[in-house]
Amino acid sequence: MTDTAKILVVDDEADLRDMVREYLELQGFDVDQAGDAIEARAKLAENPADLVILDVNMPGEDGLSLARSLREAGPLGIIMLTAAGEVVDRIVGIEMGADDYIPKPFDLREMLARVKAVLRRTRAASKIEGKVEDTSEAQDEVQSGGEDKVTVNGETVSFGACRLDLAGHKLYGPEGDDIAITAMEFDLLRAFAEHPNRVLNRDQLLEMAHNRYWEPFDRSIDIRIARIRRKIETDASKPQVIKTVRGVGYLYSTEGR
Repeated sequence: MTDTAKILVVDDEADLRDMVREYLELQGFDVDQAGDAIEARAKLAENPADLVILDVNMPGEDGLSLARSLREAGPLGIIMLTAAGEVVDRIVGIEMGADDYIPKPFDLREMLARVKAVLRRTRAASKIEGKVEDTSEAQDEVQSGGEDKVTVNGETVSFGACRLDLAGHKLYGPEGDDIAITAMEFDLLRAFAEHPNRVLNRDQLLEMAHNRYWEPFDRSIDIRIARIRRKIETDASKPQVIKTVRGVGYLYSTEGR
């Protein structure tokens, strides 16, 4: 395949690493592996990856700590491997910046679907610059089909005192500081930007963010919205930019800008 995606598998179980690596290589990916956080950092420094598949429970520095530091370092797809039923690990993993999680034991085909979904989001975000129309004429076009979707033109969109850089896949704070965001968080902010002052339910947000492998009753979307609010709201406990509409979903208020 052209422009082969690079994946790093980090797990202290050698058999699992080998199985995942062999399967993903058969699918055309460039795959490397590491047994712990120290080796993972060394591998990434030598050969940066597009996506990391990372086990939560590892000796030494655990996967949650590593995920947080990788997320702070820059945009990177992160999928966490968690023990079946460990809901806390999943929630904390998302809090630390993971894009998705896979409970063990897992089906390799499901893993592949999730890998492709995360890569689609991260790569689509990196290519937005070539798709965003750079024009001095402000155009808010409403697409047909009853979706009331606004075509977002220009380089940035304001969320409170913060600015979302559509071309660079970055979020900037009031002082121009770079605020780390995950690929999923970027997709959600872009979805809100394309549907200002409109209530979006969880299913709509997940569909717009191209995450088609979410569990129907998973409330992790709320965790992600909470993370976004902590980054863009003056007071996350009293959100004025991304508001909750009880029993329905969320609304991006341009008045809060």
